[in-house]
Order: sequence, then C-alpha cells, then structure tokens
Amino acid sequence: MTLYEQFKGGSIVALSRIISHIENKTDGYQDLLARLYRHCRGIYRIGITGPPGAGKSSIVNRLAGLLAQDGRRVAIICVDPSSPFTGGALLGDRLRMQDIPQDKGVFIRSMGSRGSSGGLADSTTNVSVALDAFGFDTLVIETVGVGQMELDIIDACDTVVVTLVPESGDAIQALKAGLMEIADVFAVNKADRPGADQMVFDLQSALEMRVERTEWETPIISTEAVNNKGIDTLMTNVTKHRNFLETSGQLTHKRGSQIKKRVEEVIERLIQRDLYDKIVTEKILEEIAQKVLKGEEDPYTAGRSLYARFIN
Repeated sequence: MTLYEQFKGGSIVALSRIISHIENKTDGYQDLLARLYRHCRGIYRIGITGPPGAGKSSIVNRLAGLLAQDGRRVAIICVDPSSPFTGGALLGDRLRMQDIPQDKGVFIRSMGSRGSSGGLADSTTNVSVALDAFGFDTLVIETVGVGQMELDIIDACDTVVVTLVPESGDAIQALKAGLMEIADVFAVNKADRPGADQMVFDLQSALEMRVERTEWETPIISTEAVNNKGIDTLMTNVTKHRNFLETSGQLTHKRGSQIKKRVEEVIERLIQRDLYDKIVTEKILEEIAQKVLKGEEDPYTAGRSLYARFIN
C-alpha cells in the first residue's frame, strides 16, 4: 500500500509521516495537499494564544479532555519556538499534557516555529488540512507564546481564545498589541492569584470602550487550569461562539476569507520564486546596492525596473 492509501485506511503512522512531509516541504507535498483538500469535512479549529507563562498548555490539556469526553475526535497542534541558531525546538508541550486521554484517540503534534514570527509554524494551516482529511472533527492550536503579536492565529482558526494572567501586567497595554481585535473569548488564567479581578475589570472596561461594536459580545472567563476550575465555563463559551458563527453565516464568510488569503499567498510565493529564479541574483543586488551607495540609483526605481523586466 502507498503512504496515501495507508493514510486513507486510518493509519496514525501514515498521518504522522504525511505531516512530516508537509512540515519539511519535501518534493510533491503540494500535490499531496491538493488530494487531501478533497477529503476535508470542515474541522473546527480553536486557537489558544497569549503571552509566555499564561498557562496555554494547561488550558489546551483540559479543553481537549472535555472535547474527547463529549465524543469529539480531537487533534492538537502545539507550536514551540525554534532556536535561531540550530533551527531545533524543544517540542516540550507533550511533557506538559500528561492528562489528555490518549485512549480516546486524541492526537498531539508538536511543531517548531522555524523562524515564523506570527506565533504559528509556517505549515500549521497545511497540517490542519491533513488532520481534517484524516477524520478529526476538532483541532486545538496552541501558539508559540513569544509575545502578544501572534496574529497568524486569525487566519488559522475559527474561535480564538486569548489567555492572560494577572502577572502579565497592565491588561490595557497588552491589548494595544492587537489582542482586543483577535479575541473571541478571553481567559484570565491563574485567577486565584492577586490582581485577577482587576484584570477582568480592566478587560471589561476596554471592551466597553471599543468604537467598533460587533454582534458577538466577547466573554471574559476566569480560570484555574491546573486546578480544573472554570474550564467547563470556558468550553461552554467556545461552543456558544461556534453556534453564533454557524447560525449567523459568519463561519462560511470567515473561512471563505481565509481561503482567499491562502490563494493569494500561493500566488505571491510563486511570483517571488519565479522573480528570483529568472531576474534577481546576488550579483544584480550587489550592483544595485553599490549604485545606491554612490547616489547613482535609489531602491525604489531599481526595484520597479527589475519588476518591469520580470513581467515583460
């Protein structure tokens, strides 16, 4: 049997190997993805993001358990930071997720960010296609946790849970980085610690001051993931958001926008590849750089000139 046939037969080993092909972008991986797309059923994607130390892994751990108990086929993608020197990653989220019921078929995949600055690995969306085609109905994605500007999660998920903790500092300052716009649900984790109530109050005040109003009122849930407190309420609100998206028609619209952006990314990468294969070389760039340094050229005119040569 081919690897694809084993995959279609339900082999977890084949799924893992296909994910590795997608992550490593080996020859033919895009053709493989094209075949997988035709078997997608619309896996629901829940994103968990927030600053380092917010307890994202613990929340993922608890949510996955609830989803599995509810009869869901759950997959988890945990993105860990890659070393800027070796490119390797600790991939330690599995060590922090010992309570997930593996016997209920929960699949966990750790991925290195590989230099991506948006909180997700570059291949996260493509890997979600493989998990969808395999038959999982719910996917939980945990971002790398490098800071607040983890906005790639918007284009990879349907519901985004932003996790904060009291010691992460001023909630309003954190929200200035864009978290206000991406959160469908806020989880104030480690709510037993001092300052938790104040953070909830600050978040609520910030939400009420938003100029742009939306039909969905973003809930703020206090949780203690390690003590399994508030997780059921968090899950209830995630489900409510899913129901809201489905009944309002926004889920279809949101996924359509994500697909359009994905097509644009494919086109941009093909154009960039062809541009550098056919026109732009290190020698040409060096010549331009020297002319600019001498005041004989400027980057904008040079760039437009190279582009004109490419399209002609």
